[in-house]
Amino acid sequence: MNISNMTKQREQPKELKQIADREVQSLINRLPPQLQSKIAAVAVVLEFRPDKDRIADGIESDTLGLFVGPSLRDGDGGAPLPPQIFLFLENIRDEAHDSGRSYREELRRTFLHELGHYLGLEEDDLALRDVD
Repeated sequence: MNISNMTKQREQPKELKQIADREVQSLINRLPPQLQSKIAAVAVVLEFRPDKDRIADGIESDTLGLFVGPSLRDGDGGAPLPPQIFLFLENIRDEAHDSGRSYREELRRTFLHELGHYLGLEEDDLALRDVD
């Protein structure tokens, strides 16, 4: 699908993932090499919406992204899960009001927000960096 047509019709799940893959990889490629090496251990998981188990655990159904696992600041400390960033693509699309450009911008913003959590930043720190 041509990106410019995205405002005319809702993109399909496959297209949401393709766009997200490209945007996340592009962001990672633009990071400084020392930061790229630090985030190499972080899995980026693309899901459409939080599943029922996450919602049962208290995650809101309209959550855009989620970081789980130990941050760099915490160290792994024997954590049972590796660090992971979840991006909820349909929620991000809804937040972007189905606009192709806004969808990509919101993907980048959400990814950087969750990456900030991995780096050990708190919500106030993220707001100062305009990724709140």
